[in-house]
Amino acid sequence: MKVAIVGYGMAGARIARELGRRGIDVTVFGAESNAAYNRILLSSMIAGKQSEHEIALPTPPEHVELRLGESVESVDLDGKTVNGVAFDKLVLATGAEAFVPPVPGLDPLPTGAYVLRTIEDARRIVTEAANRASAIVLGGGLLGLEAARGLAGRGMDVTVVHAGGHLMDRQLDPSGAQVLADTYTELGVQSVIDAQTTRVIHGDDGLTLVLADGRTVTGQLMVVSCGIRPNTDLAESMALKVGRGVVIDDRCRTSHDDVFAVGDCAEHRGVPYGLVGPAWEQADVVADLLSGVNEDAAYTGSRLVTRLKATGIDLAAMGEVDGDEVVSFADPTRGTYARLVIDEDGRLAGAVMLGDNPMVGQVVQLFDTGDPVPHDRRMLLMGRPGESVSVEPETPASMADEVVVCRCNNVTKKELTAAFRTGARTPEALSEATQASTGCGTCVEDVGRVCKWLNDTVAGIGEAAAILNEVSA
Repeated sequence: MKVAIVGYGMAGARIARELGRRGIDVTVFGAESNAAYNRILLSSMIAGKQSEHEIALPTPPEHVELRLGESVESVDLDGKTVNGVAFDKLVLATGAEAFVPPVPGLDPLPTGAYVLRTIEDARRIVTEAANRASAIVLGGGLLGLEAARGLAGRGMDVTVVHAGGHLMDRQLDPSGAQVLADTYTELGVQSVIDAQTTRVIHGDDGLTLVLADGRTVTGQLMVVSCGIRPNTDLAESMALKVGRGVVIDDRCRTSHDDVFAVGDCAEHRGVPYGLVGPAWEQADVVADLLSGVNEDAAYTGSRLVTRLKATGIDLAAMGEVDGDEVVSFADPTRGTYARLVIDEDGRLAGAVMLGDNPMVGQVVQLFDTGDPVPHDRRMLLMGRPGESVSVEPETPASMADEVVVCRCNNVTKKELTAAFRTGARTPEALSEATQASTGCGTCVEDVGRVCKWLNDTVAGIGEAAAILNEVSA
């Protein structure tokens, strides 16, 4: 079996690593000259929290040939070759490109304006930010807000300009978004919403956005973060079925039996996810199928939990924004907001947890498992139980073995414990052994807490054994 992979981003690298370690011959074509890196941690690189070395993905094992800096513009499906390389099965992991809205003055991007999609983009932004005092972020979605927080952390005056009625309008309701906006204001990031940009002017004082209502916003640097578009050009040239992305079935196959697609370029059941969790779930299905490990492997969709990676802000948003029963609690002074969307069966259909709430782990667990929510909703909303409820915030000790600690890699407490028992005694070692915290990075603290608990438990057992030996003597 020879497998060719077009694209060496997070999904392509995942499949290459898994197939290579199972002895499958793989050739990977990567348009970027850089080795694979964790794209979703680019905002952490802008914030100065992580270096290029720290966001690099593991080097692939034997059986994997990397052809970096080599683009693929056409595939011979009849002859089964890519750039002259023969294959039995082909995987498209061509990713997506940053969407730049058709606004006068943005095409091409003017000097001082950048998108954030590649490590080279991040390098340019970091270099530019060192010599600038103010910045505009066009787009108030997840990535835009992470970039804004990172730039503010570098001492810049930052303004987020968002066309929607409130920030993160795909994940948050207006009340939660307002608490988030207020929190950002305290951190030095201003927000301008309902802002339709009509043109961008490049002048001596920087870049000026002219809005439809006559307002203007000026900054010396601009990051355009208005979403992504799946890269489907190669698939279209191969006459594969394409919707918003390359259409795939539950086995991640395209309309050609020998061609698979995964990650940001793929569309499954009408949904192009554009997130690392689904990309890696799809990658694992393809790896299992092509290696013969599990011929029944299937991808049936993902339940998404969005975590905002921004210093000083804790936000988890998941599932639906509205439903049969909606309960919420807001404490704007403390920057805390919680909202639960509960279906007719008493199960969690969606939630928003913003601010310091120790129950966020249990809320995510309820969303994952589909277990009924407690009758007293206050326990989950306010981070403390009602008087008649005795449930405490989850700790590593109380956490069930089946609880997923790292959602990106589907790593459970049980798997972390098993890795610990085989010698992985530090968070870094646990991460290397299980891949936990190598995705979006939001579970780093959770992995650390589990590791500390495991070490404390072992120390406690050792101390108890020593006391028993002393008594026996």
